[in-house]
Amino acid sequence: MKAFLVANPKGGSGKSTLATNLAGYFANKGNEVMLGDIDRQQSSREWLGLRPFALPTIDTWAVGEDKISRPPKGTTHVVLDTPAGLHGKLLERVLKLSTRVIVPVQPSLFDMLATRHFLAELLSEKAVRKGKADVAVIGMRVDARTRAAGELERFFATFDLPVLAYLRDTQVYVQATAAGMTLFDLPPSRAERDIEQWQAIIKWVEAG
Repeated sequence: MKAFLVANPKGGSGKSTLATNLAGYFANKGNEVMLGDIDRQQSSREWLGLRPFALPTIDTWAVGEDKISRPPKGTTHVVLDTPAGLHGKLLERVLKLSTRVIVPVQPSLFDMLATRHFLAELLSEKAVRKGKADVAVIGMRVDARTRAAGELERFFATFDLPVLAYLRDTQVYVQATAAGMTLFDLPPSRAERDIEQWQAIIKWVEAG
């Protein structure tokens, strides 16, 4: 079983967008996918309620801050969406379920400051130090033409971590989410540019 933790202590960093689309990718490949939502807002779980039955299945299981249990047997891929303020014992517990950690970051000063402290804590965790959980970062809602995009790139350069992608700020994600869908459920012509940006992410999650 492959398990992916999507985490950042900053609210609004794009965790649910990344988690749902990652689950959608795996489901469209025919895998047995579980999307777990530890966030009290339960955004990902509510999104699952919108998902059309005709689309590839993404399931969930009983999971929360006080009840972090392993998914049912037969699951091949797990994606965990996490709450703002993730740290300490809760971070340690969810890392025990995870083989890979993806940290989404928006190109803003507040996001980068919050993420710097989180990455320092994450990289000091036993599971990461011992190589049981690999970590990568992704730029979210990035306009490459802006100064903020350059600042985010310089921020990432201060860490010895793979930068998987800089995903653009587009209504395609918003519209797909509102319909219970992901990029990978849309007609190729509608999501072609964004799926191209996902290729390095796909390569990383499929490796190992």
